[in-house]
Amino acid sequence: MSWWDDAVGYEIYVRSFADSDGDGIGDLPGIESKLEHLADLGVDAIWLTPFYPSPQADFGYDVSDYTGVDPTYGTLGDFDRLVAAAHALGIRVVVDIVPNHTSYRHPWFRDAVERGPSSEYWDHYIWKEPGLEGGPPNNWLSAFGGPAWTLDPGSGMYYLHLFHPGQPDLNWENPAVHAEFRRILGFWVERGVDGFRIDVAHALYKHPSFADNPLHPEATGTARPLTFRDFAHVHDLDQPDNVEVYRGWKVVVGAEVLLLGEVYLYPPHLVRRYVGDNALDLSFYFGLNKLEWDPEEIEERIRHAAETIPSGWAWVQGSHDEHRNVTRFGGGEEGLERSLALWVALMGLPGMPFLYQGEELGLPNATVHPDHVLDPAAAVGPDWGRDPCRTPMPWTTHPGHGFTEADTAWLVAEPRPDHQTVEYQLRHDDSPLNRMRQLIRARR
Repeated sequence: MSWWDDAVGYEIYVRSFADSDGDGIGDLPGIESKLEHLADLGVDAIWLTPFYPSPQADFGYDVSDYTGVDPTYGTLGDFDRLVAAAHALGIRVVVDIVPNHTSYRHPWFRDAVERGPSSEYWDHYIWKEPGLEGGPPNNWLSAFGGPAWTLDPGSGMYYLHLFHPGQPDLNWENPAVHAEFRRILGFWVERGVDGFRIDVAHALYKHPSFADNPLHPEATGTARPLTFRDFAHVHDLDQPDNVEVYRGWKVVVGAEVLLLGEVYLYPPHLVRRYVGDNALDLSFYFGLNKLEWDPEEIEERIRHAAETIPSGWAWVQGSHDEHRNVTRFGGGEEGLERSLALWVALMGLPGMPFLYQGEELGLPNATVHPDHVLDPAAAVGPDWGRDPCRTPMPWTTHPGHGFTEADTAWLVAEPRPDHQTVEYQLRHDDSPLNRMRQLIRARR
């Protein structure tokens, strides 16, 4: 039996959890200062979103140094103290690893652009000649809108980026990339981390043909601009060799370090080959994350997922990438009660339930004025923007909600009502916070 078999996890969106130095941005010392809240809640493990040096084109998922800490978030010493303090409270620490792409400011990519094909890092990335008409090599689109290819004027070649242009995709056909990530994993294991959450774990390899992706049938003939969701991603996602990467990683990290995949695929049988057999230990189940309230559909999805992978799921209702569950389930008291009812079901399943910060408070989406939108995904359309679920954690009823002493936080939103704060809910036995604490105790 592994430690995650009976654990409850908690995702911390580092920028928005707690600010210790008054700059309006959450940081590692801020997280350390709130560990007692998590221990009292009853969680067994925290997942930290990326805290590595980054130009923040995608708020940390564009990494420029995989073995450092961005000064905005603290230092390696702060990280070590956070891990030690968490372990002292019986809380494991899982860190994000982003293997599909780096930042365009990563030294590997900068050297490749500066020196061209003669660079030793050129083959760390995916480069292609222009298409027949001089444009992108194929019809692949970025998840953030527009083509998944950007022209490098110096070489006349296009580089691939399934996400932001500032996130060039790595070339996993290159053995040197494998060696780099084995080194990176070893670095963090030596610092005491208990697991890795693997970003877009299904996206590493690309089909060698680099053929056009077909349209979904329902998107054929549409007059609106096509988006990432309009295509069947048969050539840019979920290639067979992905799983072999994680089998190699499992050898590096060992049996008691969790490999937790963001394998964002439907239906569950597509995820099954990633989990177990010395590959990923768990994968998030995302079949509930975009649903509105439909009890029969929810039950059917849970049942099918649990039958397909009996003990390999990390169960979630939301994350930093989706609208909050309470909002999707109708908002207000109704949405809150529905969310809690679903948590009762998820807490009783084999696998590892994972709360996203603020779900223990029953938080709905926050209100972010259009002038304050920051998420690059919002450029695709209003439903794509993730800012409403990423706003700062409301700790107190005071101005700024105890998140920061700065005049404004990094992401500006309408203040939350008092009853949505930790301070208020701790004083009320029937609050969402205290009910969640009871539920986690019941699971244990």
